[in-house]
Amino acid sequence: MSRLFGTDGVRGVANRDLTPELAYLLGFAGAHVLTEETRHKPTIVVGEDTRVSCGMLGSALIAGITCAGADVLHVGVIPTPGVAWLTRRLRADAGIMISASHNSFEYNGIKFFSGGGFKLPDETEDAIEALINDSDFLDEDRPTGEKIGKLIRYDQGADEYREHLQSIAGLDLTGMTIVVDCAHGASYAVAPKLFNDLGADVIAVGVNPNGYNINHECGSTHVGKLSSVVREYHAHIGLAFDGDADRLIAVDDQGDICNGDVMLAILARDLDRQGKLTKKAIVATVMSNLGLEHMTNAAGYELIRTQVGDRYVLERMLADGYVLGGEQSGHIILLENSTTGDGVLTAIRLLSAIRNEGKGALLSEMRKIMTTLPQIIVNAHIPDELKQITMNHCDVTEAIKEKENVLGSDGRIVVRPSGTEPLIRVMIEGVDQTQITDMAHELREVIETVCATFSEE
Repeated sequence: MSRLFGTDGVRGVANRDLTPELAYLLGFAGAHVLTEETRHKPTIVVGEDTRVSCGMLGSALIAGITCAGADVLHVGVIPTPGVAWLTRRLRADAGIMISASHNSFEYNGIKFFSGGGFKLPDETEDAIEALINDSDFLDEDRPTGEKIGKLIRYDQGADEYREHLQSIAGLDLTGMTIVVDCAHGASYAVAPKLFNDLGADVIAVGVNPNGYNINHECGSTHVGKLSSVVREYHAHIGLAFDGDADRLIAVDDQGDICNGDVMLAILARDLDRQGKLTKKAIVATVMSNLGLEHMTNAAGYELIRTQVGDRYVLERMLADGYVLGGEQSGHIILLENSTTGDGVLTAIRLLSAIRNEGKGALLSEMRKIMTTLPQIIVNAHIPDELKQITMNHCDVTEAIKEKENVLGSDGRIVVRPSGTEPLIRVMIEGVDQTQITDMAHELREVIETVCATFSEE
């Protein structure tokens, strides 16, 4: 049986993989694990994005939490980092976000935060999962009367989060034209108003959620429309968030994409100039481009790599005292102001770096701090239960080794199972785009062929 929690909470197709029954159990078991040491009646903050299944899953989740005897502060539609921030500010015992991040509307997910606003370590997630699988625990007597948890509506949460970001921005964006793509997701009522209040001329797209259009041909995973709008209006920058706004992909004044690696390079230099780049280091994952490694070496910084998942980046940052980390996908963690990836905060700090560069500075010039090596990522569709056995098969490991020998020191291969989807991802970097593209597709074919032999058994 595969692990219930992936790299970012529990995720799946709503009402098939992630059912109301499972949401109830996650709320019930999660409330017990996350509040077991409290001596008062615990409180858990619950937020959500805009997908249609949030009402169904949220109702079940809240039922599980209150059944366990904890109160719920329901903050409604809000970015994921807003839940983490409110959990800390309101001194709640835990926070939970209902969102499948960048996935399409039929998916949903449940992400947990500790009382300090941090994502949970594997051990805590395993403890929640163990309780869900413990029939004796589920049959225990449940609280009654005054011990039952209550539901409290906290409708001002998103506004308070936006006001908090504005208060720490220290920015005057007067004279800047910014295109903001909110992916019809959780940032639609936060980001456009925030940047407008900071003085920018804001052109907002992806701000009409209907429950079904979240991330559909928009947002951080589909930036084509944003690029065209930036060019059409001669904007200074475009900002694309994903469905729960914990990640950002930027588009420069020429309409070209600046991913998480490029933003990490720019932010590192800006922090370093302010004397704030602790230990002169960036924490990234194995998926970050070799170009970032070359940039850090040239600048005298250290690049520390972790496994994929922003929580693993965060764990390393906390363990060793680093302040900047993130992923190529746009999850950027700025520990001075946040405990988790925050797309809107990243946008603020990126805009601040542009302002700090001097009058007339443009992202299209600043991005030249890093040269991105050719890279390709292809996905092999593999059922979750067959990922590991397929990855470990000798045909797969030998094919990887063979291609690594061909690339030598001029490239890299990372093959890993997705923690959020039934996929094995193949990433290859090198100096020849055609060569690495052919290699990636050949590896995908090997992986899918091996998987097919297991499926037939």
